[in-house]
Amino acid sequence: MIVERLPEHLHEDAVSLWQAAGLTRPWNDPRADLDRALGSPSSTVLAAVDDGRLSGTAMVGHDGHRGWVYYVAVHPARRGQGLGRELMAAAEQWVAGHGIPKMQLMVRTANTGTREFYERMGYAVQDTVVLGKFFDPGRQAQQSG
Repeated sequence: MIVERLPEHLHEDAVSLWQAAGLTRPWNDPRADLDRALGSPSSTVLAAVDDGRLSGTAMVGHDGHRGWVYYVAVHPARRGQGLGRELMAAAEQWVAGHGIPKMQLMVRTANTGTREFYERMGYAVQDTVVLGKFFDPGRQAQQSG
């Protein structure tokens, strides 16, 4: 298995994996997220590829000060084998390789298992609140409702 930039022929597989893992929301278009990440020099999507098949992903990027990771997903058949840790290590290496001193991520409040996974990797709750606003009123209403 190798971890590499997500090959184009696996884009739809990545979206399907994210949907199956419960990472997508109606107000966020995962294909648009994928295109933005791959189209910017400050972000990418890392893929764990095993015999030509997608086993996991991590979308990673930075804002010049902090690294961020999203869409960390592992195929159900590969869970519990250390692949999530391997993807996170690759994401951290990517961010550090761009001279960024810190990685951050967001976990939905109810997702305690995922939060515990990251805490075991050394991540800690920060004293911040995340606020957001959509510029499209329809999306804002969709998220609120």
